[in-house]
Amino acid sequence: MSKLPDWLERVGSELTHMGERLEERRAADDVHGVAGVTGTASHGGSGAAGHPAPGQVPPPPDYAPAVAARPDPVAAVPWGMRVAAEAGWRLLVLAGALWVLMRVISAIQLVVLAFVGALLVTALLQPTVARLRRAGLPRGLATALTAILGFVIMGLVGWFVVWQVMENLDTVSSRVQEGIQELRRWLLHSPFHVTDKQINEIAKNLSDTVGTNTNEITSAGLQGVTVMVEFLTGMLLAMFSTLFLLYDGARIWQWTLKLVPAQARPGVAGAGPRAWRTLTAYVRGTVIVALIDAIFIGLGLFFLDVPLAVPLAVFIFLFAFIPLVGAVTSGALAVVVALVTQGPFTALMVVIVVLAVQQIEGHVLQPFILGRAVRVHPLAVVLSVAAGGMIAGIGGAVVAVPLVAVTNTVVGYLRAYSMETALRAAPHQQNQQQKETPTAPAPVPVPAPPESKPGPGPEPVPDVRAPAPGTELPE
Repeated sequence: MSKLPDWLERVGSELTHMGERLEERRAADDVHGVAGVTGTASHGGSGAAGHPAPGQVPPPPDYAPAVAARPDPVAAVPWGMRVAAEAGWRLLVLAGALWVLMRVISAIQLVVLAFVGALLVTALLQPTVARLRRAGLPRGLATALTAILGFVIMGLVGWFVVWQVMENLDTVSSRVQEGIQELRRWLLHSPFHVTDKQINEIAKNLSDTVGTNTNEITSAGLQGVTVMVEFLTGMLLAMFSTLFLLYDGARIWQWTLKLVPAQARPGVAGAGPRAWRTLTAYVRGTVIVALIDAIFIGLGLFFLDVPLAVPLAVFIFLFAFIPLVGAVTSGALAVVVALVTQGPFTALMVVIVVLAVQQIEGHVLQPFILGRAVRVHPLAVVLSVAAGGMIAGIGGAVVAVPLVAVTNTVVGYLRAYSMETALRAAPHQQNQQQKETPTAPAPVPVPAPPESKPGPGPEPVPDVRAPAPGTELPE
C-alpha cells in the first residue's frame, strides 16, 4: 500500500510531460505555417522544390475553370416578373380597400341610397333655385319654394297612380277572369290536344301549391312590410338631404375639399363642377326622355283601349330611369296587361308601339338630348346596371349609370389636368437645371484673317437668316 502514492505521482508527471510536448508541437506547426505563407508570397507560392510548405493550402491550378459569383437575387428575377409583382401587390391593396368600402356601403345601404337619390333630385331641382335667385328671391325662400313644389308634384303623381289602380281594379280583375276563360277555351281547341281534365289538374296543383306555401307567402308579406318601412325612411332621409343640398350645397362642397390633400386639391376642385354638370345633364335628359316615352306609349295604350293606361304610363316613366332593363320591364308589363285583358291582337299592337317608341328614343332622343355630356358605352351600361342590381337591387340599378358617367368625367379631367401640369412644369425644371449647371467660360475671340484679293474659288454663301421681327421678306 505504501507504493501506491509513488505510482500515482509518476503517472501524473508523465501526463504533464505529454501535455508540454503537445503544446511545443502545436507552436512549431504554427511557426512553419507562417513561414510557408511568407515563402509563398515571396517565391511565387512555391517552396524550394515547388511544393507548398507544411500546413499551407495549395492554390488552384491555372487550368481550373473560374467560378462566377452568385448574382444578386434582385438581378436574377426577370424584369417582367418584377413589374408584375409590383403591380400585383398594389392591385391586392386596392382590391382589399374596395372590399372594405363595399362592406361599409352594404352596412349603411339605406343611408347611401337615400343620399344618392337626394343628389339626383338636387341635380333636377337646382336650376330652378338658381333661376329664382336670379329673379331676386332670397336663397332660403327660393330653396323652400322649389323643394315644396317638387315634393308636392312627386306626391301627387304617386297618389294619382294609386288612385287609378284602385279605381280600375275591379275592371281589371273581371277582364283577367275573362282572359283566363278565353285562354282555357283556346287550349281546349288548340293543336296541343289539352283536355279539360288536365286543365283542372293544373288549377288544383296551383291551389295546393299556394296552400302548402302559406308560411312562405306570409313571411314574404311581412318582409314586404319591412321593405315599405325602409322605403319610407329612405324617402324622409332623401327629402332632408335634398333640402340641405339645395340650400347649402356650395358650402358642403367647400368643406369636402378641405378633406382632400393639399397637392390633389386643385385637381379635385376642377373635377367637381364638371362632375356636377354631367350629373345634371344626365338627370335632365333622362327625365325628358322618360316623359316622352310615357306620353307616347300611354297614348298608344289609351287608343288601343287597354285598361290602366295612365298607371302603366307612370310605370314606364319611373322604369325609364333604369337604362335598358327598365324599358324592357315596363314594356313587357304593358304587353301582359294587354294580352290578358284585350287578347293577342291588342298585345301585338302594344308590342309594335313600345318597340317603335324605344327605337326613336335610342336613336334620336338620347343622342339629341343628352349629347356628349353623358357618353357611356352600351357594354358599360349593361355591366353597371347588372352590378348595381346585384349589389343594391332596384336602387343600385338606378344609380349605377350616373355613377359610371360621373366617374368617367372625373377620370378624364384628372388625366388631362395631370398632363397639363406636367407640361407646365417641364420648362420650369429645364430653367432650374440650367441655373444649377455651371456656366462654361466665354470663348476666346479669334482674330479675323487678313483680307485677300478675290480669286477663283467657291462663291460666298448668301445670308439666309430670318428677318428681324416687323420686317417683310423682299419680293
